[in-house]
Amino acid sequence: MALKDEGRRLEAGAYPFALTVPTRFGDMDPNRHLNNVAVSRLFEEGRVRFHMALREQHPDIGRPHFLVAHVAIDFLSEGQYPGDVEVRIGIVAVGGASYRLAQGLFQQERAIALADTVLVHRAPDGPGSAALPDALRAVLGGYAFG
Repeated sequence: MALKDEGRRLEAGAYPFALTVPTRFGDMDPNRHLNNVAVSRLFEEGRVRFHMALREQHPDIGRPHFLVAHVAIDFLSEGQYPGDVEVRIGIVAVGGASYRLAQGLFQQERAIALADTVLVHRAPDGPGSAALPDALRAVLGGYAFG
């Protein structure tokens, strides 16, 4: 099933975290639309800033380390330059050592791309995954998608 078929994924208000990012001239393809690499970078920027905000607003979670295990992107419509893009994020699921982010890119109030990303909590003192800390698990619950 495509991400766009998941009902509320196309609604900006379903995502509890929002960030506005300006597009850049270098983000355009020859047709003057945002290219697929730029869309991927915008999703990455949103993920990074979301985690920075979590650490700033909830210092009790410490500085957890994550690895991106999976990313799926659906490109829905053309993004434009110049113009801001709103990156929206919500937590879809929390597992033992990982969690899944739902992301949407919105421009002029319409979804132009959707992404799912699975992040795995990395063990601080060795290779492999580690259980999500309880404090982080509680914070993530406050950003539930929907």
